[in-house]
Amino acid sequence: MRVVIAEDSVLLREGLVRLLDEQDCEVLAVVGDGDGLLKAVDEHRPDVCVVDVRMPPTFTDEGLRAALVIRRRSPEIGVLVLSQYVEERYASELIGNNPGGVGYLLKDRVADVDQFIDGLRRVAAGGAALDPEVISQLLVRSRKADPLAALSPREQDVLRAMAEGRSNAGIAQALVVGEGSVEKHISNIFAKLGLAPTDGEHRRVRAVLKFLES
Repeated sequence: MRVVIAEDSVLLREGLVRLLDEQDCEVLAVVGDGDGLLKAVDEHRPDVCVVDVRMPPTFTDEGLRAALVIRRRSPEIGVLVLSQYVEERYASELIGNNPGGVGYLLKDRVADVDQFIDGLRRVAAGGAALDPEVISQLLVRSRKADPLAALSPREQDVLRAMAEGRSNAGIAQALVVGEGSVEKHISNIFAKLGLAPTDGEHRRVRAVLKFLES
């Protein structure tokens, strides 16, 4: 996995480089601002970028803005954004209408190496890695609007796990239920969201999009 890192904190930056090296990832470039990130992406064409939301010069949303440019110009390149706090607006803007190849994690999650690397690999492969805290905030908002209000609490848990990019087996493990139960819940979710069987595999993506858009 070929990675570009954009992080202005020297301590976290060096920690990420060492962590990725230990996981046999190739760190192509390490930069400290949004402009440097865009130049590094154009030069190296990585599989995925790890991007801090807040970077110089204003330390507001420079990293996010650069991430959005990458998403627009090169959708095949995964973007995993790291943030100190849950910033719902940033998460919604980053995900937009396409949850593929994107991640939004709190920086504290980096300490869980297996979880972080798993999320990074999912994003690089075109999947999603959304922090449970981000999902929780989006879910609270989504419960106020139809059609998600029709979902049961367990169905909402399953949909949240789907939005995190988990497979049926991963959902079953996370919720401590059988895969058969997960399949039944997903079928109910599709029905309640009005997603017809003719939509095929795209129903899963469309279900997540309905969740995020709401």
